[in-house]
Amino acid sequence: MINDVKRLGDDAIELLRNLITIPSFSREENGTADLLCRFLIERGVDVEREGNNVWAYNRHFDTEKPTILLNSHHDTVKPNPAYTKDPFLALQDEGKLFGLGSNDAGGCLVSLIAAFLYYYETEELCYNLCLLASAEEEISGRNGIEEAVKHLVKLDFAIVGEPTLLNLAVAEKGLMVLDCEAKGVAGHAAREEGDNAIYKAIAAIEWFRSFSFPRVSSYLGPIKMSVTMISSGSQHNVVPASCIFVVDVRTTDVYTNEEVLNLIEENVPVQVKARSTRLNSSSISLEHPIVRSGIQLGAKIYGSPTMSDQALLSIPSVKVGPGDSARSHTADEYIFVEEIREGVRFYIDLLQNLL
Repeated sequence: MINDVKRLGDDAIELLRNLITIPSFSREENGTADLLCRFLIERGVDVEREGNNVWAYNRHFDTEKPTILLNSHHDTVKPNPAYTKDPFLALQDEGKLFGLGSNDAGGCLVSLIAAFLYYYETEELCYNLCLLASAEEEISGRNGIEEAVKHLVKLDFAIVGEPTLLNLAVAEKGLMVLDCEAKGVAGHAAREEGDNAIYKAIAAIEWFRSFSFPRVSSYLGPIKMSVTMISSGSQHNVVPASCIFVVDVRTTDVYTNEEVLNLIEENVPVQVKARSTRLNSSSISLEHPIVRSGIQLGAKIYGSPTMSDQALLSIPSVKVGPGDSARSHTADEYIFVEEIREGVRFYIDLLQNLL
């Protein structure tokens, strides 16, 4: 066991600085995956890799024991045009570490790695530990965690590292994007011809705007549906035969995505096609040991409106980590250096109560 928490914190900060300097846009994380492998191997850890997903197990892994997944991602979005600092410089100033991916979710990732190393050599743990640095989280890509878990041992529950100010997200919204089409019959606008698809679409859009699902989540509230795009017509004097629109649906833990889709299809007079139903909402019992452990440490519990790799996990999971979600994807992204040190200690203590 590497039990020098200060040194683990120092190593975590230096690792994050190095990660920031390597561009790692989704599907282009090869460089950071290489760095993570080297970092762990240099510390005596046996590393496995599939694509740009990197994982490792504790030294004294026991097949008879349950396994906790420690997961965060090392891909980033692309920097937005409002950046005033070099997003890959890893500038440290006034207690802040600036750089693309520093807050989302580099600080969480390196803190989880430090906690994993803290327990790596420990014998007779009550649980196994599986550390996974996943790829393609920002795009929910199929070669990210969804592919990685196919190669892992059976997992029992997960800690997903995302910036939450070290509070516990015990529920997280899911997502469906719906492509809808109202069909009519074309005709001349000057005569009583045709069946206007726009009018049919209006009726469906009004349903999306006003419908309330009967079940409401305790932590996530009601399901939210928003019509965000619409297209119809070819010229001013032709009654359109088709009107296409897109609906953004943020689902909650009291319905599966399939249940929501079925209910929508039963109620709207248009064709509905979900681009995917794989990004489900998630929740975990407040009586789960990992939640109880976090509460004992003083963490607040809440429902998260943002998605993470939790959406692609079929096991109970809690989302928690250093940094602030409000800084994610912003120009001149940063994390406080002290937040990383606090994150390392928090993860170690969170696991201590179980291990």
